[in-house]
Amino acid sequence: MDGLETLTDPVYVGNLGELDLTELRARRDRCSEAEVGLSYARRIVHGRLDIVGAERQRRVGAESGPGTSLLERLPAILAEHVHAPGNGRLPQILAPAEIDLGASHTVDVIAPLSKMGGIGELPDEELDRIEAGLVEFEHQVSEQRRELHRVIDKLQEEVIRRYRSGEADVNDLLR
Repeated sequence: MDGLETLTDPVYVGNLGELDLTELRARRDRCSEAEVGLSYARRIVHGRLDIVGAERQRRVGAESGPGTSLLERLPAILAEHVHAPGNGRLPQILAPAEIDLGASHTVDVIAPLSKMGGIGELPDEELDRIEAGLVEFEHQVSEQRRELHRVIDKLQEEVIRRYRSGEADVNDLLR
């Protein structure tokens, strides 16, 4: 798979009129696959941020009483923010994405599972550091996704333009 730098480079969509329809669709598909991988990485970041937030709530006494250990609350914590506000985009690829190993590694460096499992024992300063790192990384991933969405939109616009202008035949889709 092409790297994000390649997919978001203006050259990647600079000569769309010169590409055949098969290559145009292939580029759009590569971008969509990369976007699904970034989306997955972003969900991992949000899950860890939700855990940090729940720990903060516990520390200020908002979560107390029997049955309020992190482990017992984990399903509810992770299910709380499943859907983002707004309509979003309909997924074009339903299969699990191959996550960018760099993104996965970055999340693990910022918020290692070993620390997340013992989050209740971490000092406030360490919790602050983890949260700040996750927030910063989430912003980076979100910007990369926005860039990919712009590229996907340009590629899709060119496909649509070709069908509208008659350069591409809708009947070819049925064959």
